[in-house]
Amino acid sequence: MTTRREFVKSTIITGLAAGFSAKSYAKIIGSNDRVRVACVGFSDRFKSSHIPPFKQFQKEMNFEMVGVSDIWNRRRDEGKAFIDKELGSDIKVFRNNDELYASKSVDAVMLSTADFQHASHAIEAVKAGCDAYVEKPLAETMEDNRAVLKAVKDSGKIVQIGSQRRSGGNYFAAENFIKSGKFGPIVMVELVWNVNQPGRWRRPALTKDLKESDIDWKRFLVNRPADTFDPRKYLEYRLFWPYSSGIPGQWMSHQIDTVHWFSGLPHPRSAVANGGIYQWQDGRKNADTMTVVFDYGPLDDMTKGFQVQFTSRFSNGAGDTKELYYSNGGMINLDTNEISSTGGLGEREAQAMGMKANLLNKMKLSDVTKIETNANTGYDALTTAHIKNWMDCVRSRKTPNAPIEAGYQHSIATIMSNAAYRTGQRVTFDEKTQEVMAGGKVFKY
Repeated sequence: MTTRREFVKSTIITGLAAGFSAKSYAKIIGSNDRVRVACVGFSDRFKSSHIPPFKQFQKEMNFEMVGVSDIWNRRRDEGKAFIDKELGSDIKVFRNNDELYASKSVDAVMLSTADFQHASHAIEAVKAGCDAYVEKPLAETMEDNRAVLKAVKDSGKIVQIGSQRRSGGNYFAAENFIKSGKFGPIVMVELVWNVNQPGRWRRPALTKDLKESDIDWKRFLVNRPADTFDPRKYLEYRLFWPYSSGIPGQWMSHQIDTVHWFSGLPHPRSAVANGGIYQWQDGRKNADTMTVVFDYGPLDDMTKGFQVQFTSRFSNGAGDTKELYYSNGGMINLDTNEISSTGGLGEREAQAMGMKANLLNKMKLSDVTKIETNANTGYDALTTAHIKNWMDCVRSRKTPNAPIEAGYQHSIATIMSNAAYRTGQRVTFDEKTQEVMAGGKVFKY
């Protein structure tokens, strides 16, 4: 049986396997102009997942990495050394984004800073006239979420959100099958993301070395409340609210995005959550275990819809990551990439009520939609496809696979889950004000 990990390594969006020739780009207006790109925030994500695809496609697409912006002197030096070595370049170093954009030397940026900074940094980029690849979560507050949506829409710039499932062949196949009507209405979605990693999001060695004089602490805080310097909040921000919601922003944002994509619904109607710090008593403020239950459906008919359950824990990795979509006729399993009659309405149960059986035929997602394959590149095929799609859209000016609206929508869900966990309230979303409401009040810090 093929696992999801094996599958995504061997699948890619249609067209990626064939690549694009120099002649194909010559037909696009402006394709003779080199696209100058800068790294905003030299992170582990940028190093392991952004650079390999960029390196693979930069020559044929006429892209060039020209700079790195980071408020930590160590990361600036490490970033320049790494990028120059990988790409054979001689990039410039900038102490902050003001210096970067004032240089007028970039056309696009790849942004992988702290979770709570993504929205502000994306706004800076598009206002400076740059296209951007922006890591998820897009925003951790609705104030930031609304601001970045407006800025990007007003700018007309190409912004790809780092929700790389939207560039996966198996996910396209699942979307096609659901939207064709053959699956039937979604009745339930189960999402799982479990690990057993005490070191996840921890940087104990680095926190011992980091001094306030090494960074620009005030610039790090952006629009968060004033706070005293804390190396853990800087390096291990995913463990501390309001710098990150932790599990919802990091993991749930990926999986809940597919719910919006497949269903066509922009956000949940409500959310409830429970969890806590049950295993790793290391001073963190964000949960190491969480369950969120969402209600989805049309706002004008509360009798129709479906439920989404998301569970995640740091204390036991059994179950790994799973995405299971259920209808009355069966299931789509995005771990095995199979459609089956599992749980569907059988003959005996149907006849007892004078109904007909409702059972899906077993098949692979590849039987639904042709999925182009690509040789194992040695790194995440989904991210490779996603960054390739962004680079292509920067050239063509077409809408990328994960546009700003996708980020806005997954952020609503992650903010709702965070609000439900922190307040213990059933949380809803106010369509008119575009605010997350908990106990009749707007959710803030």
